[in-house]
Amino acid sequence: MPTTIITGAAGFVGSNLSQRLLKEGHRVIGIDNLSYGSRENLAAIIEHPGFRFIEGDICDAGILAGLEGETIVHLASQKIPRYSNSYRTIEENNVMSSIVIQRALDLGARLVFASTSDVYGKNPSIPFSEESNLVLGPSKVKRWAYAASKIHSEHKIIATGEEKGLRYTIMRLFGSYGPNQNLTWWGGPQSVFIGKAFTNEAIELHGDGQQTRTFTFVEDTVDGFFRAISMPEAEGEILNVASDPATETTIEGLARLIWELIRPGEEPKLNFIPYATFGGG
Repeated sequence: MPTTIITGAAGFVGSNLSQRLLKEGHRVIGIDNLSYGSRENLAAIIEHPGFRFIEGDICDAGILAGLEGETIVHLASQKIPRYSNSYRTIEENNVMSSIVIQRALDLGARLVFASTSDVYGKNPSIPFSEESNLVLGPSKVKRWAYAASKIHSEHKIIATGEEKGLRYTIMRLFGSYGPNQNLTWWGGPQSVFIGKAFTNEAIELHGDGQQTRTFTFVEDTVDGFFRAISMPEAEGEILNVASDPATETTIEGLARLIWELIRPGEEPKLNFIPYATFGGG
C-alpha cells in the first residue's frame, strides 16, 4: 500500500486529493498549519485508518523529519499578496519548497509540486501550453511575487533533478472550484462573487475585469494529481491542469453570470478596483 505525504492537506485541493487517494488504497499523511485550511475539510476522512493528520508549519523542517512515503505532494503555499507585503510570499514559498525538495531527496520519493497558471503572467499567446513563455510584470509590482516564487521553485526542482537526481512532476494549476473551497479571495473570485450576490453587495473586480480565466472542477484537478502520482511517464514533466480553453471567460463575465444565476433579472452591482490600489500591474 503506497504512502503519500501531502502538505496543505486541510486546504481545498489537499482535502479532496486526500479523499481520492484513500479511496484508491493509498495511505495518506496530511500536514497543514490550518492558516487557510480547516479541520472541517477533513471531517470525512479524519477517522480513516489510512489517514494521519499532523498540524504543523512546513516551514519547520522538523515537521517532515521521520515521515516516509513514496510520493510527496507539495500544495502548501503563500499566494498573491493582494493587500500585504510580498516578503512573506517570496520567503515562505522558498523555504517550504527547499525543505520539501530535500526530504524527497532523502527518501528517494517523487515530488509532485503544485505550481500555478500565474507563471504565464502577461503572455498574450492564449491558450497556454507547457512550452509557453513566462512573461511577468515589473519587479516593483508586488502582484507578481507569487508567480515569481513559483517560477523559482520550478527552476530549483528541475535543477535539483539534473544535479542530484530528484524525481519530480510539476503541476501548473488553473483555477479550481468545488467542495471545501475557501470562501475568501484565497479561494478565487468565484466563491467571493457568489457570497456578494447572495448578500446583494457589490462585486469587486480588479482592473477593467477583462482579464480571462478558465475554471476547473476540483475532481478534475484531483484526477490530474492522481495520474501524476501513479503514472511513471509523468515523471520529469511539467503539466497544465485546466479545463477546456473553450470555457475561457472574462472576470466581468463570470461576475455577471453568477449574479444572474443568483439574482435573475437584476442589474449586477459591480465595483471596479484599480490594480494600483493593491500593488497590481
